[in-house]
Amino acid sequence: MPVMLIYAGIDEAGYGPMLGPLSLGATVFVLPDHDPAGGAPDLWQRLEESVCRSKRDRRQRLAVDDSKNLKLAGSGKAHPLKHLERGVLAFLGHFGGRLPEQDADLFSLLNVNCPETPWYGTRSPLPLAHDADELRIVISRLARNLAEAGVEFAGMTCEAIDAGAFNAQVARTNSKAGVNLMAALRLVDRIWRKWPDAHPRVILDRHGGRTHYREDLQVAWPDAHLTILAEQAEISRYRLDRSGGQLTVSFECEADRTHLPVALASMTAKYVRELFMLRLNRYFCGQAPELKPTAGYVQDARRYLREIDSILDGQRLDRTALIRCR
Repeated sequence: MPVMLIYAGIDEAGYGPMLGPLSLGATVFVLPDHDPAGGAPDLWQRLEESVCRSKRDRRQRLAVDDSKNLKLAGSGKAHPLKHLERGVLAFLGHFGGRLPEQDADLFSLLNVNCPETPWYGTRSPLPLAHDADELRIVISRLARNLAEAGVEFAGMTCEAIDAGAFNAQVARTNSKAGVNLMAALRLVDRIWRKWPDAHPRVILDRHGGRTHYREDLQVAWPDAHLTILAEQAEISRYRLDRSGGQLTVSFECEADRTHLPVALASMTAKYVRELFMLRLNRYFCGQAPELKPTAGYVQDARRYLREIDSILDGQRLDRTALIRCR
């Protein structure tokens, strides 16, 4: 079998809010001539002609970093999703062969299921903060750089767990952290199923302060033999063997700082969540002109819910489908 590295990253956005989905993104890169035994490559360096970490770059390269570093303040002149959108749509446009014209197209390309609730009934035209023709130029530049660097961008996907499903899963498992982890492992499973014989390496940002994941991995893949490679302060790494195929999963502290696939996954998850929140705010603010939009985090969500209480009662809207229990 030829030497090849399947290099994937997974990260979440929206773990703490009361409103809007918990969103998890996954991205995959293939390096045909990279020996996996040599460790993960620095894709920021490999793709430096088109990609950087900074929001302010004289060469106008794509900013790829932890989503928290790229989202702008809503009070500024620039659209708060300017940098997130540019990076996500560039990679998605390259992989899918086209730019999504509205958020529903993006959800479809990323395999995101949008609940059929009244507050998610509208659609947003895309892009929000860029010119489509300018983005096509960026995509061409990215494609050329990927080809010259010998890197294949093999896909991105996302899972959005909105309040109704989130509440049901927490009630069943009695663990908010468990809902997050199981969703991440479902994304890992998709990657392993797509490349069952190529020994994918999947990096996840560490979930809280945990260092032990053996039991969760064995529940996810009960037919696989598991080997603990490391359980240390900064990294927990495991290898799974199943029917001749192998998978290595690593949980690392601040993985979005050291692994470009994790940073891009973080951006994808955050962008999807923000598109959900845009729909939610459009619905309720359209019925209450004085209502200020919310990002969904607990303190402001409580203010928001107080102000839309009469709307929820008047339309008999299901609060358990809107508000997370924890």
